[in-house]
Amino acid sequence: MSTLNYLCYICDRFIMYNFKFNIVMFKTILSIPGKAGLYKLISKNTELFIVESLIDKKRIPIYISSKSIYLKDIAIYTTGEEEEVPLHKVFVAIKEKENATRTFLDPSAATVDELRAYLAEVLPAFDRNRVYPNDIKKLLTWYNLLTDAGINDFTLEEKEA
Repeated sequence: MSTLNYLCYICDRFIMYNFKFNIVMFKTILSIPGKAGLYKLISKNTELFIVESLIDKKRIPIYISSKSIYLKDIAIYTTGEEEEVPLHKVFVAIKEKENATRTFLDPSAATVDELRAYLAEVLPAFDRNRVYPNDIKKLLTWYNLLTDAGINDFTLEEKEA
């Protein structure tokens, strides 16, 4: 059995394990610097991750040293009581606003004022000095990617099997 076939076998076993125990999907989504889109973690070992693109479903190996980040670890700066709000809470607010569909605002075509107004509707206390328009574009693009991939459970708790 070749190394690639073995990795695919391990990945498939990992996926079956995740479905068996009903792990929440949002915990396994990654952003990888230098690569477009979002990636679902399929498998990992001591040196690399096997990830699958949410856009084209291609699986690729990524070294752990590539500084990839889980979406569950990202937060948006605010000026309120909390200094930052976790990304999953922002996604929940967008989901409620959009009735679990794609955003009506096209992130790539929107103006800076439209982006800021949209985020102000969803997260009124966001820090306008530290959250840049490109951050808002990325946020909305990620939300749309997740929605298109059928991922709309943004909770972080594990569910009982």
